[in-house]
Amino acid sequence: MSTNPAAPSAVRPRRVVTDRRGGRSRSPYDSFNLGDHVGDDPADVAANRARVARELGVADDRLIWMDQVHGTGVAVVEGPQDGPVPATDALVTANRGLVLAVLAADCVPVLLADHDTGVVAAVHAGREGVRAGVLPAALSAMAGLGARARHVTALLGPAVCGACYEVPAAMQAEVARVAPDAAVTTRAGTPGLDLRAGVEQILRRAGIPEVVQDARCTVEDRTLFSHRRDGVTGRQAGLVWLD
Repeated sequence: MSTNPAAPSAVRPRRVVTDRRGGRSRSPYDSFNLGDHVGDDPADVAANRARVARELGVADDRLIWMDQVHGTGVAVVEGPQDGPVPATDALVTANRGLVLAVLAADCVPVLLADHDTGVVAAVHAGREGVRAGVLPAALSAMAGLGARARHVTALLGPAVCGACYEVPAAMQAEVARVAPDAAVTTRAGTPGLDLRAGVEQILRRAGIPEVVQDARCTVEDRTLFSHRRDGVTGRQAGLVWLD
């Protein structure tokens, strides 16, 4: 679990990253799979999600999920939701009692919080989203609610590391045009992507002073889900909310 430092004001953003332990799902989703789109038994996923809500002390409809599509769609959430927000890769809120969730198995779950104004965001930053601009879109939505970049801190959850993420050279170049720091060489000496390095570069260029990386690699760490490693598998979640 990864959390943010204590906030200096009465507004206290909280951040948590789950892993694959402690749930009800069976192999190959064992066991705390929170993804409802990967072929797992819907009842098991529902039980796992209900556990998240229960442990955070919120009603199920206040745990806000996305139908993630590797795009740049951003939704500002103002109240409970009966189901996942459709075709969205970033959620933003300034409302207490709403827990924003982003699912990932190799992509970067980005949890943003303005401690001063109490605006938070959960962003799904995969290769395509980073290239297309999901992070600037999310920051713009946060600014629309009063957030200021100099007050925003970021937690980048576990993701595939650059040593493990081999891509074609042309694909690497596409991402590097937006985030040059993402272009790396893999352990095998081939073109690779370090998405967390690219995300951090984008955030710091936007004026965000504090970016913390959870350094765990989803491919290397067996306590985490990894689509790249296992193919059919579950999803962990990054969660952010205002306490």
